[in-house]
Amino acid sequence: MERTDGTLRLALPKGRMQAGVLRLLAEAGIDMRAAERDYRPAAGVEGLDVKVLKPQNIIEMLDIGSRDLGFAGADWVAELGIDLVEVMDTGLDPVRLVAAAPASMLEDGRLPSRRLVVASEYEGIARRWILERGLDADFVRSYGATEVFPPEDADCIVDNTATGSTLRANGLAIVDEVMRSTTRLYANRRAMDDPARRERVEWFALLCRSVLAARGRVMLEVNVDAARLEALIAILPAMKEPTVSRLMGDSGFAVKVAAPRSSLPSLIPAIMARGGSGIVITEPSQIVP
Repeated sequence: MERTDGTLRLALPKGRMQAGVLRLLAEAGIDMRAAERDYRPAAGVEGLDVKVLKPQNIIEMLDIGSRDLGFAGADWVAELGIDLVEVMDTGLDPVRLVAAAPASMLEDGRLPSRRLVVASEYEGIARRWILERGLDADFVRSYGATEVFPPEDADCIVDNTATGSTLRANGLAIVDEVMRSTTRLYANRRAMDDPARRERVEWFALLCRSVLAARGRVMLEVNVDAARLEALIAILPAMKEPTVSRLMGDSGFAVKVAAPRSSLPSLIPAIMARGGSGIVITEPSQIVP
């Protein structure tokens, strides 16, 4: 499995995480559009070898070194207990790993104090949770559709949820939050020890970060009279300093900043109150600090 060439072996996740990851890469200029059953999409980038795998397998392949870099959920890294380098948290596909039980069996919102049966796909995490909570419980391994186990086949489940709607539809109530998970980019430690592959990993992560940074910001341009320039600049949330240039005929200044998208509802009225005009807002595709 050991290699010394600079080829970067990337693993993409199969399943619910794939769409978000492919969109991220496409916006970074790495378009990997592939047929539904194409497990080896062409990246169109020299030195990048791509394969589609289930997230659990990505983690295992990173561990043994057959893949250098891959996207997977933090929940499965915690479940498998594998020591990887977390290169970045994309923040995509956020889920909570929770313990849930039929609302009808709860006592003041808590599990009953008797011997329980806990079902989960996450055996390691569930068993640790049982131990940490001091529960008297047996564990049952599920292979999907864990939410249908209660009440006949389990008293409680440990499963991931994005909105809680599936749990509610099955009459389940959350009794504990075990952990939170998002799609993250992981690398194997041997790849990070190899200068050629580490350089490629850092290049790849930079492209991804530039897209995520751009998603949270907008390019805001505004004109302002010279007398009001300082007052306007004082309220602008620039990444470093605003870009300021003179308008033709010395009629004022044009000011440009990369502002947080979330600031717009309060920022635009404040700009207008300080004499700003001709406000133009555009969306950047990538921002490299």
